[in-house]
Amino acid sequence: MEDYNKIIESLGVRFIKAKNINILKPVTIENNYDIENSLVLVNTGHLRFGKEKEVCGEGEVFFVPGGRQVTVSYGINNPISLSKDDFLNNKELYFQSYIDKAEASDSYSYVSFEAKAFDSVNFFASLDIPPFKIVDSGKIRSLIKGINAEVTSNSPGKGRIVKVMTEQLVVELIRYILKQGLFVEQFATNSTYFKDPRLIDIFTFIKENLGEDLSNKVLANVANVSEDYVGQYFKMLTGINPQDYIEYQRMEEAVNLLRTSKMSIREIGKEVGYKDTAYFCRRFKMMFGIPAGKMRRRESLINV
Repeated sequence: MEDYNKIIESLGVRFIKAKNINILKPVTIENNYDIENSLVLVNTGHLRFGKEKEVCGEGEVFFVPGGRQVTVSYGINNPISLSKDDFLNNKELYFQSYIDKAEASDSYSYVSFEAKAFDSVNFFASLDIPPFKIVDSGKIRSLIKGINAEVTSNSPGKGRIVKVMTEQLVVELIRYILKQGLFVEQFATNSTYFKDPRLIDIFTFIKENLGEDLSNKVLANVANVSEDYVGQYFKMLTGINPQDYIEYQRMEEAVNLLRTSKMSIREIGKEVGYKDTAYFCRRFKMMFGIPAGKMRRRESLINV
Protein backbone atom coordinates (compact mmCIF):
# COMPACT_ATOMS: atom_id res chain seq x y z
CA MET A 1 0.00 0.00 0.00
CA GLU A 2 2.92 2.35 0.68
CA ASP A 3 4.07 1.97 -2.92
CA TYR A 4 0.60 2.86 -4.20
CA ASN A 5 0.50 5.90 -1.96
CA LYS A 6 3.87 6.99 -3.33
CA ILE A 7 2.55 6.73 -6.88
CA ILE A 8 -0.62 8.66 -6.04
CA GLU A 9 1.34 11.37 -4.23
CA SER A 10 3.64 11.72 -7.24
CA LEU A 11 0.81 12.40 -9.68
CA GLY A 12 0.35 15.84 -11.17
CA VAL A 13 -3.28 15.99 -12.27
CA ARG A 14 -4.56 18.55 -14.78
CA PHE A 15 -8.15 19.01 -15.91
CA ILE A 16 -8.46 19.27 -19.72
CA LYS A 17 -12.16 19.52 -20.58
CA ALA A 18 -15.64 18.25 -19.77
CA LYS A 19 -18.97 18.17 -21.61
CA ASN A 20 -22.47 16.75 -21.54
CA ILE A 21 -23.41 15.33 -24.95
CA ASN A 22 -26.61 14.36 -26.76
CA ILE A 23 -26.25 11.94 -29.66
CA LEU A 24 -28.08 13.30 -32.69
CA LYS A 25 -27.21 10.34 -34.94
CA PRO A 26 -25.65 7.01 -33.93
CA VAL A 27 -21.98 6.90 -34.93
CA THR A 28 -19.00 4.57 -34.66
CA ILE A 29 -15.59 6.26 -34.46
CA GLU A 30 -12.97 3.87 -35.74
CA ASN A 31 -9.70 3.73 -33.81
CA ASN A 32 -10.45 6.80 -31.73
CA TYR A 33 -7.27 8.19 -30.18
CA ASP A 34 -6.51 10.99 -27.74
CA ILE A 35 -3.47 12.02 -25.74
CA GLU A 36 -5.43 12.66 -22.56
CA ASN A 37 -7.28 10.16 -20.40
CA SER A 38 -11.07 10.20 -20.72
CA LEU A 39 -13.94 9.01 -18.52
CA VAL A 40 -17.34 8.77 -20.22
CA LEU A 41 -20.48 8.35 -18.09
CA VAL A 42 -23.48 6.84 -19.89
CA ASN A 43 -26.46 8.89 -18.72
CA THR A 44 -29.02 7.30 -21.05
CA GLY A 45 -28.75 4.60 -23.71
CA HIS A 46 -25.43 2.81 -24.06
CA LEU A 47 -22.13 2.75 -25.92
CA ARG A 48 -20.07 -0.10 -27.33
CA PHE A 49 -16.30 -0.32 -27.48
CA GLY A 50 -13.44 -2.46 -28.71
CA LYS A 51 -13.26 -5.35 -31.16
CA GLU A 52 -15.73 -7.35 -29.10
CA LYS A 53 -18.20 -4.44 -29.01
CA GLU A 54 -18.52 -4.63 -25.23
CA VAL A 55 -21.58 -2.77 -23.96
CA CYS A 56 -21.40 0.03 -21.42
CA GLY A 57 -24.93 0.73 -20.17
CA GLU A 58 -26.75 3.43 -18.22
CA GLY A 59 -24.94 4.47 -15.05
CA GLU A 60 -21.72 2.77 -16.13
CA VAL A 61 -18.48 4.57 -16.99
CA PHE A 62 -16.07 3.94 -19.86
CA PHE A 63 -12.38 4.72 -19.24
CA VAL A 64 -9.89 5.27 -22.06
CA PRO A 65 -6.24 5.66 -20.99
CA GLY A 66 -4.34 8.34 -22.86
CA GLY A 67 -2.65 7.09 -26.00
CA ARG A 68 -4.84 4.03 -26.53
CA GLN A 69 -6.70 3.54 -29.78
CA VAL A 70 -10.19 2.11 -29.45
CA THR A 71 -13.27 1.90 -31.65
CA VAL A 72 -16.32 3.40 -29.92
CA SER A 73 -19.98 3.34 -30.98
CA TYR A 74 -22.33 5.99 -29.60
CA GLY A 75 -26.06 5.46 -30.03
CA ILE A 76 -28.32 2.45 -30.29
CA ASN A 77 -29.51 1.91 -33.86
CA ASN A 78 -27.28 1.18 -36.88
CA PRO A 79 -24.44 3.66 -36.28
CA ILE A 80 -22.52 4.94 -39.29
CA SER A 81 -18.78 4.13 -39.18
CA LEU A 82 -16.35 7.02 -39.57
CA SER A 83 -12.62 7.56 -39.22
CA LYS A 84 -11.57 10.00 -36.50
CA ASP A 85 -10.78 12.59 -39.16
CA ASP A 86 -14.17 12.24 -40.88
CA PHE A 87 -15.94 12.38 -37.53
CA LEU A 88 -14.18 15.59 -36.53
CA ASN A 89 -15.05 17.15 -39.89
CA ASN A 90 -18.74 16.48 -39.26
CA LYS A 91 -18.93 16.36 -35.47
CA GLU A 92 -21.91 18.72 -35.21
CA LEU A 93 -24.05 16.21 -37.13
CA TYR A 94 -23.60 13.60 -34.42
CA PHE A 95 -22.83 15.31 -31.11
CA GLN A 96 -24.65 18.19 -29.44
CA SER A 97 -23.53 19.57 -26.10
CA TYR A 98 -26.08 20.44 -23.42
CA ILE A 99 -25.98 22.07 -20.00
CA ASP A 100 -29.02 21.22 -17.91
CA LYS A 101 -30.90 18.24 -19.29
CA ALA A 102 -30.38 15.56 -21.91
CA GLU A 103 -32.69 15.79 -24.90
CA ALA A 104 -31.84 12.52 -26.66
CA SER A 105 -32.25 8.80 -26.01
CA ASP A 106 -28.45 8.50 -25.85
CA SER A 107 -26.57 11.01 -23.73
CA TYR A 108 -23.18 11.05 -22.06
CA SER A 109 -21.01 13.12 -19.75
CA TYR A 110 -17.26 13.04 -20.12
CA VAL A 111 -14.19 14.39 -18.37
CA SER A 112 -10.70 14.45 -19.91
CA PHE A 113 -7.61 14.87 -17.78
CA GLU A 114 -3.86 14.46 -17.59
CA ALA A 115 -2.15 12.48 -14.83
CA LYS A 116 1.65 12.54 -14.76
CA ALA A 117 3.90 10.82 -12.25
CA PHE A 118 6.84 12.95 -11.13
CA ASP A 119 5.65 15.56 -13.63
CA SER A 120 7.11 13.41 -16.40
CA VAL A 121 5.42 10.04 -16.92
CA ASN A 122 1.91 9.69 -18.31
CA PHE A 123 0.72 7.40 -15.57
CA PHE A 124 -2.20 5.53 -17.14
CA ALA A 125 -0.40 5.29 -20.49
CA SER A 126 2.61 3.82 -18.69
CA LEU A 127 0.43 1.05 -17.28
CA ASP A 128 -0.23 -0.11 -20.85
CA ILE A 129 -3.79 -1.14 -19.97
CA PRO A 130 -6.74 -1.40 -22.35
CA PRO A 131 -9.88 0.76 -22.20
CA PHE A 132 -12.34 -0.77 -19.74
CA LYS A 133 -15.77 -0.43 -18.18
CA ILE A 134 -16.38 0.78 -14.63
CA VAL A 135 -19.47 -0.52 -12.83
CA ASP A 136 -20.95 0.18 -9.41
CA SER A 137 -18.87 3.26 -8.67
CA GLY A 138 -21.18 5.97 -7.40
CA LYS A 139 -18.25 8.20 -6.44
CA ILE A 140 -16.81 8.27 -9.95
CA ARG A 141 -20.26 8.93 -11.46
CA SER A 142 -20.91 11.73 -8.98
CA LEU A 143 -17.55 13.39 -9.66
CA ILE A 144 -18.05 13.32 -13.44
CA LYS A 145 -21.46 14.96 -13.02
CA GLY A 146 -20.10 17.44 -10.49
CA ILE A 147 -17.21 18.52 -12.70
CA ASN A 148 -19.55 19.08 -15.64
CA ALA A 149 -21.90 21.10 -13.44
CA GLU A 150 -19.03 23.31 -12.24
CA VAL A 151 -17.63 23.83 -15.74
CA THR A 152 -20.96 25.18 -16.99
CA SER A 153 -21.64 27.32 -13.89
CA ASN A 154 -20.81 30.97 -13.25
CA SER A 155 -19.91 30.39 -9.61
CA PRO A 156 -16.79 32.08 -8.23
CA GLY A 157 -13.84 29.74 -7.75
CA LYS A 158 -15.13 27.15 -10.20
CA GLY A 159 -11.65 26.62 -11.65
CA ARG A 160 -10.32 25.69 -8.23
CA ILE A 161 -13.25 23.39 -7.52
CA VAL A 162 -12.80 21.65 -10.88
CA LYS A 163 -9.09 21.16 -10.14
CA VAL A 164 -9.80 19.58 -6.74
CA MET A 165 -12.60 17.39 -8.07
CA THR A 166 -10.44 16.18 -10.96
CA GLU A 167 -7.68 15.19 -8.52
CA GLN A 168 -10.25 13.32 -6.45
CA LEU A 169 -11.58 11.65 -9.61
CA VAL A 170 -8.11 10.29 -10.43
CA VAL A 171 -7.66 8.92 -6.91
CA GLU A 172 -11.08 7.26 -7.02
CA LEU A 173 -10.20 5.73 -10.38
CA ILE A 174 -7.00 4.24 -8.98
CA ARG A 175 -8.86 3.01 -5.89
CA TYR A 176 -11.41 1.33 -8.12
CA ILE A 177 -8.70 -0.40 -10.16
CA LEU A 178 -6.98 -1.66 -7.01
CA LYS A 179 -10.22 -2.70 -5.29
CA GLN A 180 -11.31 -4.71 -8.32
CA GLY A 181 -7.89 -6.31 -8.62
CA LEU A 182 -7.42 -4.97 -12.13
CA PHE A 183 -4.00 -4.75 -13.79
CA VAL A 184 -2.18 -5.82 -10.63
CA GLU A 185 0.97 -6.81 -12.52
CA GLN A 186 1.17 -3.43 -14.27
CA PHE A 187 0.80 -1.56 -10.98
CA ALA A 188 3.47 -3.70 -9.39
CA THR A 189 5.83 -2.97 -12.30
CA ASN A 190 5.18 0.76 -12.05
CA SER A 191 5.77 0.83 -8.30
CA THR A 192 9.10 -0.91 -8.95
CA TYR A 193 10.43 1.46 -11.55
CA PHE A 194 9.17 4.54 -9.73
CA LYS A 195 11.63 3.56 -7.00
CA ASP A 196 14.59 3.78 -9.40
CA PRO A 197 16.08 7.29 -9.24
CA ARG A 198 18.07 6.80 -12.46
CA LEU A 199 14.90 6.19 -14.42
CA ILE A 200 13.20 9.20 -12.88
CA ASP A 201 16.25 11.26 -13.87
CA ILE A 202 15.82 10.06 -17.46
CA PHE A 203 12.10 10.92 -17.45
CA THR A 204 12.83 14.38 -16.08
CA PHE A 205 15.66 15.02 -18.55
CA ILE A 206 13.46 14.04 -21.49
CA LYS A 207 10.66 16.33 -20.33
CA GLU A 208 13.02 19.29 -19.94
CA ASN A 209 14.87 18.73 -23.25
CA LEU A 210 12.25 17.63 -25.77
CA GLY A 211 13.68 19.90 -28.46
CA GLU A 212 17.25 18.69 -28.02
CA ASP A 213 19.29 15.58 -28.86
CA LEU A 214 17.77 12.68 -26.93
CA SER A 215 19.78 9.82 -28.40
CA ASN A 216 20.52 6.74 -26.33
CA LYS A 217 24.07 8.08 -25.92
CA VAL A 218 22.74 11.20 -24.21
CA LEU A 219 20.34 9.20 -22.02
CA ALA A 220 23.15 6.84 -21.02
CA ASN A 221 25.11 9.80 -19.65
CA VAL A 222 22.08 10.94 -17.65
CA ALA A 223 21.59 7.50 -16.08
CA ASN A 224 25.33 6.82 -15.79
CA VAL A 225 25.09 3.53 -17.66
CA SER A 226 26.56 2.38 -20.96
CA GLU A 227 25.02 3.39 -24.29
CA ASP A 228 24.56 -0.28 -25.19
CA TYR A 229 22.69 -0.92 -21.93
CA VAL A 230 20.46 2.13 -21.59
CA GLY A 231 17.84 0.97 -24.11
CA GLN A 232 17.65 -2.47 -22.51
CA TYR A 233 17.49 -0.92 -19.04
CA PHE A 234 14.71 1.50 -19.99
CA LYS A 235 12.62 -1.20 -21.69
CA MET A 236 13.16 -3.66 -18.86
CA LEU A 237 11.57 -1.24 -16.39
CA THR A 238 8.93 0.42 -18.56
CA GLY A 239 8.07 -2.11 -21.24
CA ILE A 240 8.88 0.27 -24.14
CA ASN A 241 12.10 1.42 -25.73
CA PRO A 242 13.27 4.97 -24.93
CA GLN A 243 12.93 6.34 -28.48
CA ASP A 244 9.27 5.29 -28.68
CA TYR A 245 8.67 6.93 -25.31
CA ILE A 246 10.42 10.11 -26.48
CA GLU A 247 8.30 10.34 -29.62
CA TYR A 248 5.14 9.95 -27.56
CA GLN A 249 6.26 12.75 -25.23
CA ARG A 250 7.15 15.01 -28.16
CA MET A 251 3.78 14.47 -29.80
CA GLU A 252 1.97 15.02 -26.54
CA GLU A 253 3.72 18.37 -26.11
CA ALA A 254 2.94 19.22 -29.73
CA VAL A 255 -0.77 18.67 -29.03
CA ASN A 256 -0.49 20.88 -25.95
CA LEU A 257 1.14 23.66 -27.98
CA LEU A 258 -1.49 23.34 -30.72
CA ARG A 259 -4.18 23.81 -28.10
CA THR A 260 -2.63 26.59 -26.07
CA SER A 261 -0.32 28.64 -28.31
CA LYS A 262 -0.36 30.55 -31.58
CA MET A 263 2.95 29.08 -32.73
CA SER A 264 3.05 27.88 -36.33
CA ILE A 265 3.15 24.15 -37.13
CA ARG A 266 6.78 24.59 -38.21
CA GLU A 267 7.67 26.31 -34.92
CA ILE A 268 5.92 23.63 -32.89
CA GLY A 269 7.75 20.86 -34.74
CA LYS A 270 11.12 22.49 -34.01
CA GLU A 271 10.12 23.15 -30.40
CA VAL A 272 9.53 19.46 -29.78
CA GLY A 273 12.62 18.22 -31.63
CA TYR A 274 11.69 17.84 -35.31
CA LYS A 275 13.89 19.87 -37.66
CA ASP A 276 12.04 18.56 -40.72
CA THR A 277 8.48 19.97 -40.69
CA ALA A 278 7.23 17.55 -43.33
CA TYR A 279 8.48 14.58 -41.29
CA PHE A 280 6.89 15.99 -38.14
CA CYS A 281 3.54 16.36 -39.94
CA ARG A 282 3.72 12.79 -41.28
CA ARG A 283 4.48 11.34 -37.87
CA PHE A 284 1.76 13.46 -36.26
CA LYS A 285 -0.91 12.26 -38.68
CA MET A 286 0.29 8.67 -38.37
CA MET A 287 -0.09 8.84 -34.58
CA PHE A 288 -3.37 10.76 -34.30
CA GLY A 289 -5.08 10.07 -37.59
CA ILE A 290 -5.56 13.75 -38.43
CA PRO A 291 -3.20 16.54 -39.57
CA ALA A 292 -1.82 18.91 -36.95
CA GLY A 293 -3.66 21.87 -38.47
CA LYS A 294 -7.03 20.16 -38.20
CA MET A 295 -6.40 19.20 -34.60
CA ARG A 296 -5.60 22.83 -33.83
CA ARG A 297 -8.87 24.08 -35.32
CA ARG A 298 -10.92 21.61 -33.33
CA GLU A 299 -8.98 21.40 -30.07
CA SER A 300 -7.69 24.95 -29.52
CA LEU A 301 -8.26 26.27 -26.01
CA ILE A 302 -7.27 29.85 -26.91
CA ASN A 303 -10.07 32.34 -26.41
CA VAL A 304 -12.50 29.59 -25.39
